[in-house]
Amino acid sequence: MKTTKLVVLSAVCCLLFFNLQPITAATKYSLTSPDGKTTVNIMPSPLAFTIEHNGATVLKKSTISLKLTDGTTAKRVSSASRIRRISSKTDAPFYRQRQIAMTCNEMTLALTTYISVTFRAYNDGVAYRFNYSGRLPVNVANEQAQFCFFGNPTAWMSYSTNEKKPFAMAFQAPYTKTPLSEASDIPSFLPVTVDCGSTKLTFHESDLEAYPGMFLKKEHTLLLKTGGAKSPTTKSDQVSAELGSALNAVFAHYPKAFDKYPRRQQLYVTDTERYIAKLSGKRSLPWRIIAISDDDTQMPLNNLVYDLASPNRIGDTSWIKPGKVAWDWWNAWNLKGVPFKAGINMDTYKYYIDFASKNNIEYIVLDEGWYEPSSGDMLTVIPELNLPELISYAKEKNVDIVLWTVFNVLDDQLEQACQKYSQMGIKGFKVDFLDRDDQTAQEMAYRIAERAAKYHLFLDYHGFYAPKGLNRTYPHILNFEGVFGLEDVKWGPEDKDMVTYDVTFPYIRQMCGQSDFTPGAMRNSTHNNWHSNYYNPVSQGTRCHQAAMYVVFDSPFTMLCDAPTNYEPEPEYVSFITDIPTVFDETRIVCGKLGEYIVTARRLGNDWYIGGLNGWNARDVEMNLSFLPEGEYKCILLSDGINADKNAEDYTLDVYKDESNLLNNKRTLSQHMASGGGFVMKLIRQQ
Repeated sequence: MKTTKLVVLSAVCCLLFFNLQPITAATKYSLTSPDGKTTVNIMPSPLAFTIEHNGATVLKKSTISLKLTDGTTAKRVSSASRIRRISSKTDAPFYRQRQIAMTCNEMTLALTTYISVTFRAYNDGVAYRFNYSGRLPVNVANEQAQFCFFGNPTAWMSYSTNEKKPFAMAFQAPYTKTPLSEASDIPSFLPVTVDCGSTKLTFHESDLEAYPGMFLKKEHTLLLKTGGAKSPTTKSDQVSAELGSALNAVFAHYPKAFDKYPRRQQLYVTDTERYIAKLSGKRSLPWRIIAISDDDTQMPLNNLVYDLASPNRIGDTSWIKPGKVAWDWWNAWNLKGVPFKAGINMDTYKYYIDFASKNNIEYIVLDEGWYEPSSGDMLTVIPELNLPELISYAKEKNVDIVLWTVFNVLDDQLEQACQKYSQMGIKGFKVDFLDRDDQTAQEMAYRIAERAAKYHLFLDYHGFYAPKGLNRTYPHILNFEGVFGLEDVKWGPEDKDMVTYDVTFPYIRQMCGQSDFTPGAMRNSTHNNWHSNYYNPVSQGTRCHQAAMYVVFDSPFTMLCDAPTNYEPEPEYVSFITDIPTVFDETRIVCGKLGEYIVTARRLGNDWYIGGLNGWNARDVEMNLSFLPEGEYKCILLSDGINADKNAEDYTLDVYKDESNLLNNKRTLSQHMASGGGFVMKLIRQQ
């Protein structure tokens, strides 16, 4: 593993960028992105900022501050450093591309003796964070942020699913597309996207260590037009700018008392302190990110969350093996046509292992039930399973095993569990049901990551928020949930719209990084015929819609969610999807529109995989292949069948071997996608 290299530009620019002597207080400080298209204007008293992009103000005057419990409130600038330019190249194992290169301009502004704020302007967004330089412990009473917009823009928000206790939930909710004035009073977890006309702003955070996550909640009071920024240039825009709307930051308070749910011994908060965080001494708080996108196709490729995270802390990553996994829980261990009673037993798991081995699937997972969940003891395996025998059987078949557990259960037995199961040959843990993001929850997530790496155990963080840089700091966390995944089709309501979500979250949630969506359903339904079924779940959309998820979704550890006996009758299809890699060298968005469709191209070596996901409106997409390197490519195409509009399981698999059908970067392709449909192309470079 190469260490991150930070390259600071100097030479002729040194006087401009690197004079860190304070400059005197001013009426406004400005910081511009390297390409000159984005400017952050910072007002010193009270501390606020605006964002201008392409000559127009896209974020109105937005106030921020930090308040400590000792009465200190940091909300006025006393001095500022000179602007400096930072360039970096970062190795990114198991990310959407092998390496990311970023450049930004940075300014730090002193607020009090011990508190400062750092702003960065990138070509594709703006970020800021508060810094505390004191040596003594202190508590943060609140971190205030009010993000203000012209008029009444449309936002995509994922509201907490727990109205009474909004900070206690699994971070799994569909996006509600709504004018801000009509948004719910329930806080929305990040990321949140706001359409500001020609530009979309997406609010993220990164480097969320020992600090609660940010939620956004609409501000009820319409704000009068504020000065200090250019108004929109058209007359209609000027009229709508007279009134505005806002989102306020809210945070979970620091836990004071806990209890456990009996079913899984899952820890939950019963009482909280009057502050949101404890600071033990000198440190920086999380980055607040406003990603800027002029075109929807830029959104899935925004790397600010990854770039702003703390660097890799585990060093060598060669022991980490991404791959696919045959999953048991989604299909409820529901095998058919077998001569044994299917369930959590040796015969069932050996069947899963045989299936995985036959189809070159790297892993199986033993989900909930391999230990008694109500016991809270993951060191004791249920009598029905002989775990050493199962591990040995899997090894003979070239398959590895991953164990499910609950966050606090693993945390309670952390050293013992990691040592015991790594010595037995277990390769990782799927850790579930954190269901909160207060400071102590963050500390648990980091603690588990650190100890698991010591024993070369990789992790899948399920029941967890979207990655906020943790995938860079601990790259052995191969996947994160924080997504309204396929498991949600196992239950109602019957008007659930998974397909629209499927073509929405890659633009917003996936900016953060990988997502444990768990695709692969073999029972597929059209829009009008879908129904929930817990033991025999059915996906919405076509079979090819499911297949395309293996390309479109970032997921280095991804499931085949259905039962082996549902895959086995279609070996050609199974061979096609298991052949799709889980990590790539390069990712591009060929075309797409938020909430409607997306076409993603990924390269591994010389070969390319193109996946298209469609919403409910059938369409033909035009794909310009100019991104391909020079050469000729054979195409293998999995596409919606001619009757997929009536039978969502209908598909065709074609291999174009004739030289007249070879593709190259001068071609433009048209591809049909059915309602709720999709396609996958594998382009094989010809020698």
